[in-house]
Amino acid sequence: MATFGTIIKGEKPVLVDFYADWCGPCQVMMPELEKLKALVGDTVVVLKVNVDRNPEAAARYGVRGVPTLLLFQNGTIRWRQSGAHSAAQLQQIIQTHLIS
Repeated sequence: MATFGTIIKGEKPVLVDFYADWCGPCQVMMPELEKLKALVGDTVVVLKVNVDRNPEAAARYGVRGVPTLLLFQNGTIRWRQSGAHSAAQLQQIIQTHLIS
């Protein structure tokens, strides 16, 4: 199994959702991420990182609130924002911020 660091360094875009089980807006994001996956298919990797189970990863990327979404491409953060987003918003964000 590939590590988090290996996955985010790939050419394929990676949307990382830093979340917590106790977070209401994080729970709203789950179906939106599933819709996003249906929209983008295998062109984007969607990862969920639980900040309570992975505090080192949250600290490394300066996650101070949940949900926080980061979009990586080739190991570089192309976009980041806290708060819930719809699948359509995320699809637009991905298209806007990625290098073709």
